[in-house]
Amino acid sequence: MTQPAATAHGAATGTGDRSRPRAALPALCATQIASWGIVYYAFPVLNPRITAATGWPAGATTAAFSLALAVSALAGIRVGRILDRRGPRTVMTTGSVLGVISLLIVAAAPNIPVFIAGWTLAGLAMAATFYQPAFAALTRWWAPDHVRALTVVTLAGGLASTVFAPLTAALAGHLSWRHTYLVLAALLAAVTIPAHALALRAPWPAAPTAPAHGTGDAAGTGRSRPFLLLAATFTLSSFALHAVVVALVPLLLERGYTTSQAAWALGIGGAGQTLGRTLYATLARRTTATARTTLLVALGALTTSAFAAVPGPYALLIAVSIAAGMVRGNLTLLQATAITDRWGATHYGRLSGLLAAPATTAAALAPFAGAALVVPLGGYGPLFFLLAAVSTAGALTAPWTGTVNRPDGDTADRDCATRPPRRRVRARSRSAYRSAGPRRPGPG
Repeated sequence: MTQPAATAHGAATGTGDRSRPRAALPALCATQIASWGIVYYAFPVLNPRITAATGWPAGATTAAFSLALAVSALAGIRVGRILDRRGPRTVMTTGSVLGVISLLIVAAAPNIPVFIAGWTLAGLAMAATFYQPAFAALTRWWAPDHVRALTVVTLAGGLASTVFAPLTAALAGHLSWRHTYLVLAALLAAVTIPAHALALRAPWPAAPTAPAHGTGDAAGTGRSRPFLLLAATFTLSSFALHAVVVALVPLLLERGYTTSQAAWALGIGGAGQTLGRTLYATLARRTTATARTTLLVALGALTTSAFAAVPGPYALLIAVSIAAGMVRGNLTLLQATAITDRWGATHYGRLSGLLAAPATTAAALAPFAGAALVVPLGGYGPLFFLLAAVSTAGALTAPWTGTVNRPDGDTADRDCATRPPRRRVRARSRSAYRSAGPRRPGPG
């Protein structure tokens, strides 16, 4: 059975004598629910009311929200570098403050330019408060048991839409969209600012020593062929799966299902995500990083093509939605552990920011690209087949994402490098013996 690299080498994970901040894990669970629920999931609920009350085009308001995601992707690279050096407390507390300010600007926006400015600031808040900084904190503090901690936080984060979509709708039923955002901003401030400021005060452990078989250099790793192919894999997969989420309801409406049935089919995928995340630790123990990357991205393509090929019955579509949700849930954890599984935790923040940037940008563009392709393709069914092909392209690049350059110039699968040190040293010694020829007596 193959272990992830993060659990195989203490040097790669930063293990050592240090205390884990007990309050950090529950605090990050609470702040991920609040941050995702308020800054991200409230917008789809409120956008129809925003356009109805202001007369602003829906395309313009949606573009402002997508711009926030793109800003988050670009800012995440810089945020990752800061996290590596200084830890999560200042980054995430500042991000919480920016999130509150951005929602206040959005709520008070008299016109589209100000509305866009508010969401641009919200993009910076997303980069500093969403999964990426939380994952960096847990990877450093909880190593080598970080997969368990990451699973707990993503399980909590999966409840964000369950909690805040209905809450936002209830508030909007009694208040204007502007006042609803004001209430949500106050709630965001009350939950996230003190939690990040007080629960993340533990000393930030020194960066772990780079593994001997890795490059040890973040810039070199970020330019390496395996890293670039891994980024391409996640970008293609992210584009396809985010487009699927947005286009699923229109697909089912096109096939004659009611709005309620379509909404339930979409919502049940959230339950699938939660179920899928509970299974990731077992999957990680039984597979290599390369194998599970290939498997999960390929399953994403399979579930997407199933949506396109299966018109019914409705129960079968629900089953496909649950399966697709399970894949999405596992892909979240796959991306969270992709760096440590291959290159260790030395530059986790910076490398995870680089890895997430193109995937997040693709996720931001996916809804518009999908909507633009529906008409020339002739409907949502052909669109889903095209999205399945995009995911398949990602699965085809995945098998080449697990090799790293070793100091001797050779290449090896990162997971194959997690064998016990004694066996690896012995094999190297035999090779050296053969190349050196007959042994000479040493001095003395």
